[in-house]
Amino acid sequence: MISDNEILQALADWNDWSRPESATVPRPFYEERLRALSATGEIVVLQGVRRCGKSTILRNAVRRLLAEGVPRSDILFVNLEDPRIMGSLTPRLLTRIRELHQRHFRPVGTPHIFLDEVQNIAGFDKWLLTEYELQRSRLYVTGSNAHLLGREIGTVLSGRYLPLMVHPLSFTEFLAFRGMSVTTPFDRVQQRIEIAAAFDDYLFWGAFPRVVRIEDLEIKRLELRAYFDSILLRDVAARHRLDNVESLLNLSRYLLANSATILSLNSLKGSFGNSYHLLNNYVEYLEGAFLIHRLPLFDWSQKRRSANPKKIHAVDTGLAAVARGFSRRDSGKMLETVVVNELLRRGGELYYGKTSKALEVDCIVQKDGRIELLLQVCQEISDPKTRNREIRALLKAVAEIPHCRDARLMILSHGQGEAVRQDGLKISVVDVIGWLLGLEE
Repeated sequence: MISDNEILQALADWNDWSRPESATVPRPFYEERLRALSATGEIVVLQGVRRCGKSTILRNAVRRLLAEGVPRSDILFVNLEDPRIMGSLTPRLLTRIRELHQRHFRPVGTPHIFLDEVQNIAGFDKWLLTEYELQRSRLYVTGSNAHLLGREIGTVLSGRYLPLMVHPLSFTEFLAFRGMSVTTPFDRVQQRIEIAAAFDDYLFWGAFPRVVRIEDLEIKRLELRAYFDSILLRDVAARHRLDNVESLLNLSRYLLANSATILSLNSLKGSFGNSYHLLNNYVEYLEGAFLIHRLPLFDWSQKRRSANPKKIHAVDTGLAAVARGFSRRDSGKMLETVVVNELLRRGGELYYGKTSKALEVDCIVQKDGRIELLLQVCQEISDPKTRNREIRALLKAVAEIPHCRDARLMILSHGQGEAVRQDGLKISVVDVIGWLLGLEE
């Protein structure tokens, strides 16, 4: 069992806020959202794929509190993946940490407790509930596994927590990490060459914060491979106590390499030599670790939604590059994945669509029970065949899906925007980079 002195040493290391740290780039969307959520007094839960920046957002929140005059003694940051405590992860350890903090740091107000990667402790939910009910602390937690967090928090802490989903960088954040600010159309025109080059990197290397700041390409590859291995081994295989790790790795590579593809598990049974049930479990585990997203086929019937195959998207195109051996093929599918990930950041329920003539709609966005957007994504729309295909899919979907006549119809592509009017409907062709930057809608 870890000793009190060892815990105190770890606490001193985690909470030495006078120690110089590497400069971090602000992520205003999350930092402002975190501030608003914490002001409610509820437990704030940051979720997202490993290495997407959750811990940095927490540490920036600590520095904001210190800048606002909160005493250092009132801050308790706990890294639950510190090797020094990994062998003692129980709710009792959290109690000991809190008691030692009270005794030796002597907080003068209500402590702000930050628990990083809380899902590592079985039964953490009950400990959080006790702290919350006794109003002894302001609580912030992060986690990299949706299933564990959802199951445990959802049952015990229902109504007592507020979630904040954290994603890898948006394109606007990506540019900020590279020292670029693009907030107006003039900025975009002035920096168009640099923005185009940056977007090529964003599409291929992805948007994990640390990877973005690495210039050496071989180190980028090594870092992304390490992320892939860490997510698979720590957040999936170890968490679910899986024996056949090779099958999991093979399926993961397949799904990531085929991002933006409709997945039929029945068709994969023979290829992977596994049962439908096992493959489905693996896919759910991967989704629970935020490695992939699954979009259902849109249907107003929940039963039919569940029965149809889902469309797979990688959480980050850099991880898809790992699975493809860093080949630059399938840039069109990677562009679609970038757009889907941006839509997930912006909120709403996402689906894909398919018409009776097997024409596919890349994304359907539903908000507040209303279909808001039908969206197609393509690299170029100048080719007449491509243009006709994308427009026909949207028009056919509007004709076949009830209650979507008022939805906005959009095609995201590279190049000049335009408005297409056909069959009494307007389809907006929008430049994808401008849309990602929030400069074009």
